[in-house]
Amino acid sequence: CEVDVTGAVSMYALQLASGRPSALADWNNNYGKDPDKCVLFHCGNWPRSLLCEPVLSTAPILGSILGVENTYGALAGRTPAGPVTFARVTTDDRAGRIRSYVAEGRFTDDPLETFGTRAVVEVPGLQKLMRYVCKNGFEHHVAVNASRSARILVEAFETYLGWDVYHHQA
Repeated sequence: CEVDVTGAVSMYALQLASGRPSALADWNNNYGKDPDKCVLFHCGNWPRSLLCEPVLSTAPILGSILGVENTYGALAGRTPAGPVTFARVTTDDRAGRIRSYVAEGRFTDDPLETFGTRAVVEVPGLQKLMRYVCKNGFEHHVAVNASRSARILVEAFETYLGWDVYHHQA
């Protein structure tokens, strides 16, 4: 699966803020008819500590190009219910600025049958956050961490690094 440099920066910042491993996920589909829930997904590169009962598996999406037999080593598993912090750092090259957003929500126990590493999340005001992400040209990847670390990141990004920060709060 793909990753990007500012996604890795986002993951590392979350890890420093919380003391726990982070993952990079795709903002994916809405979950059912609830406007505040969506699916987070990636092909199997989340840390084991973020999953309950992970299984060593293959990566079917990469397998469609490389051959499934060449993708062994991905994790498959579901994130258990609990707190979640989201973070994304990006560069605004034309303006010479670094921009970011942070938000908090929760991983849920809602049913989800698919492969890879996955979660259902609930974020108050999710549609407002998604509009912000899309209108401001952020990548579809977001760093996630099983913590409540948004305020720490806001302080670090704004106060100490001078970055632009959108702190999503419904």
